[in-house]
Parts: sequence; C-alpha cells; structure tokens
Amino acid sequence: MSELPSWYTRALAEPSQPGSVTVAGANIVFETWGQSGAPGVVLIHGSNAHLEWWRFTAPFLADKFHVAALDLSGNGNSDWRTTYSGKLFADEVWAVCQAAGLGPAPYVVGHSFGGFVALETGHHYGEQLGGVLFMDFTTAPPDEYLEWGMRAKREGVEPGRKLRTYADKATALGRFRLIPEQPGVHPALLAHMAEYGLKEVEGGWTWKFDPALFDHLEMGVGQRDKYARLVCPSALILGEHSEDEGAFYAAHMSSITADMLPIVTVPNTYHHLMFDEPVAVAMTMKILLLEWHRQRHQADMRAMLDATLAGTATSD
Repeated sequence: MSELPSWYTRALAEPSQPGSVTVAGANIVFETWGQSGAPGVVLIHGSNAHLEWWRFTAPFLADKFHVAALDLSGNGNSDWRTTYSGKLFADEVWAVCQAAGLGPAPYVVGHSFGGFVALETGHHYGEQLGGVLFMDFTTAPPDEYLEWGMRAKREGVEPGRKLRTYADKATALGRFRLIPEQPGVHPALLAHMAEYGLKEVEGGWTWKFDPALFDHLEMGVGQRDKYARLVCPSALILGEHSEDEGAFYAAHMSSITADMLPIVTVPNTYHHLMFDEPVAVAMTMKILLLEWHRQRHQADMRAMLDATLAGTATSD
C-alpha cells in the first residue's frame, strides 16, 4: 500500500478555506470547500476525532455543494468546555452553518458520535434544515438503549482526567489507533489523521481531544423519540462490516419508518467507512443530498421544463 491512491492526492489538492466562530464562549474551528451559493452541507466527525476525518470525502462533494466540516468543542483545534451537552453541540453546528454561509436549509451529515450531534441538530433546528444524513449511527429502542455518556456517574471515573504525554512526536504518532480498529486503511491516511490530532505541550506531545468530554454529557434514552419527531428528511449510510455498537439498530429504524427510511450499506467498509471507500461514500452522500435538494425545488424544476416546452426558456 505504498503508492498513494488517486483519491488521496486529488482530495489533498482540492483547496479549502479555514474559518471559526464563537459559540457559548468557545472558539469553534471549521473548514469549507466549494462555492458560496451552492446548496450547503455540514459534516460532523465522531468522538475523539476532528474535521480532517472528512478531508478525503468533502472534496468529492464540492462540485455540487458548499461544504463545511467542523471540529466540535473538545476536539481538534476547537476549544474545550467545562461540560458538554447535545444542545451546545447542536448550537455549534448551526453556528458553523451560518458563519460558513451555507445558505437556507443546509444538510447535516454526522458520523458515529457525530450522528448523535446531527440528531440533536435536527431536534433543535429541524425546521431550518434540508435533511439529516446519519453515517454508522442508529437510534435504539428505549428498552435496549445503552448510555455512552455520564461516565463520571455511570462508571465512577475520575472527572477531568488528563491525556498521556509522549516524549516525542514520532512515539505519539505510532500510538494512533482507530476505535474500533479496522483493517486495510491506507497508512498515509492514518498518518494524516494522527498528525492533525496531535499538539505539542510541555514535556512532549499529546492528543487534542478532551478526555473528560463524556464525563457529564448525557446522550439520553430519548434518541429514538427525537428521531421520530424529526420534521426534515433523513437517511442512513452503514459500513458493511461495522463493529460499532452504535450502528446495530438499522432494522429498528427501518421498522419504525414503515421500511421507507433510505438505508444504504456500502460494501467492503467498516465503521470508519469514509477511510475504506471515500469516493463510494461521497457518491452515496451526493445522490441522497441531491435528491433532497431536487425535492425541495421540484416546483422550480417543473417551471423550467414547462418553459422549455413552451419555447420560452433561456440557457446560459
């Protein structure tokens, strides 16, 4: 796997623009791709991750969409908080949509823990969204729900723990792991993720994520009902071989939507499916988002077609 795949070099060559916005006292960092005025999409990473998780997916959306990816508070280059909540994360996502100029009815995509944040964004801002796309994140029936957060109370962990510091950067880079681990990810991609995820501190190098993020955050047994109340369209993309327990309830989500929820399983992928098949994942995202956009603007499309038939339409 020494030769860099074409999607890797193409994605890195695609220009992006940095930005930031303050939300409830925390600086939230984001990156954008594509042209202002195109339909907006915001991408949300998973736990202990960062916006670069989307570096090899976002550029393949940028020909049709204005794309933003953010570092949630407590992750990447965004500020840490004393405590976190679903509402705060939703506010961060919505603020990035506004600061990045994603326009009316932006689409929200969330991977893993980012799916929870996408759900919270839909819960609080659904009437202003074009749709929510969940990636390897599902909502469980309440009687089977397992809380991921509230670790200080639930597991008795000591609040405010500190991350391990490594004496040198090479050692830290060598400790980078995906959770859950999965085979076949290109070493260059892993190195890129690890590089962005590290920061230099007194005594060496450590990770950028806040190890106390889940100490008091309650994700909540009400996720299924929040999903059922969504007023915007939704869809689900899954990794075929995912071993993440948060992605095990697709059948339940299908059953409570009369089997109408669009669910796409991407072959030969694991939990971090955007690392396995970034182009296939991007194209799956693109067709779902474009269809939502077409549905929102069906009247405009029909009017143009009628004008064409009448011989009054003009073209650029």
